[in-house]
Amino acid sequence: MLKLSNLLFAILLGTTAFSQTWQWSQLADMPFRTSNNAVCEAVVGIDEVVYTFGGIDTTKIYSGIHNRCFKYTVGTDTWIEIDTLPDAPKIASAASFVKGKIYILGGYHVAAGGSETSSNKVHVYNPGTESFEADGASIPVPIDDHVQCVYQDSLIFVVTGWSNSGNVPNVQIYNPLLNQWQVGTSTTNNAFYTAFGASGYIIGDTIYYHGGASGGAFGAKKFMRKGYINPLDPTEITWTLMDDAPGDAGYRSACSAHGNTIFWIGGSAKSYNYDGIAYDGSGGVDPSARVLHFNNSVYQYSDEIAEPYGVMDLRGVAKFGNDRWIICGGMDTNQVVSNRTFLLTSNSVGLESIEGENLLVKYQGEKIIIETSFSAEGMLIDPSGRVVDEFQKASFFTLNRVNYTPGIYIFVQGNSSIRIRL
Repeated sequence: MLKLSNLLFAILLGTTAFSQTWQWSQLADMPFRTSNNAVCEAVVGIDEVVYTFGGIDTTKIYSGIHNRCFKYTVGTDTWIEIDTLPDAPKIASAASFVKGKIYILGGYHVAAGGSETSSNKVHVYNPGTESFEADGASIPVPIDDHVQCVYQDSLIFVVTGWSNSGNVPNVQIYNPLLNQWQVGTSTTNNAFYTAFGASGYIIGDTIYYHGGASGGAFGAKKFMRKGYINPLDPTEITWTLMDDAPGDAGYRSACSAHGNTIFWIGGSAKSYNYDGIAYDGSGGVDPSARVLHFNNSVYQYSDEIAEPYGVMDLRGVAKFGNDRWIICGGMDTNQVVSNRTFLLTSNSVGLESIEGENLLVKYQGEKIIIETSFSAEGMLIDPSGRVVDEFQKASFFTLNRVNYTPGIYIFVQGNSSIRIRL
């Protein structure tokens, strides 16, 4: 049984396909082609709106970097231009919607001679008044191409990224209500954790971020990392390197989540400069037509690599209710700067159940329900192959997560088995 269970664990630890299918619907084009633009959603009264800030135009040279901003209203499928960013033109910033306001953090400026300067700015945009307010407190460590996530609709986490001359391990936490910065537990300071062009999301008390570029040659990575945030002190974060994501590396993907599934839209398999040309000297980079998923309940990846469109150079995605997401701008094939707007929907991305042969697992808070197509005894096996629990003959089993050490296990019934995360 030990050898059998170890074999089952090794097989099931790999990538498992979810039956997720995305639908892409093209909306009204933006009035201006732009890439590397900060994007986020906002809700103003009953209106759902998408905002985009800064970026680079079709020239893809330093002088094409701009500070223009635009607003898309979902209900009327229309774009308008709004006030410009109160800063010099820049790219690689990120935007977050928190308690009715949008906060645009970081980014970098490029001078005529090619020098790049990371920004320490926090711009505050009020969708209610359609205007920029006074900047927030400066970012302690200037940053660009960073991971930016919102925690409990109250704190903005800025994780790793590039600061003037290299990747940094810093975790900087902004409190919009108090207009204050705190220092979080840094990531490990090596190429497994520090990156620019990575993206991530916070589910519950855990932040996940994937990909990005690191190392001396700025290679794009498959790395997945997670950090557990202490809810009693959000500055305390426990960082862990996870199994690599399947398929290609990921660079400048848009990231969001639903339920216990986090996903990355588009991006590219190679890292590149703002002109779309690969750092490794291989020429122009094309986007990946993929959506990479990770379900944290069952520790399973799914990599859909045949999406109808490929888009890269994304710095955000707008998330709305009823399982809808909107992306805009970025780069298409042949590094063409885009003005396209896409609505993405999925009728299965939020499913909290995993089905195996003869077994169905449902996650219900602290309980895990296992339904089977036949009646037989069951057992729970840990990664070492040790049987940690046995169950009397039945076709319905209930496991309480608090009774087990958190981790990945195999549930076995007869000749059927399925991986679960407790």
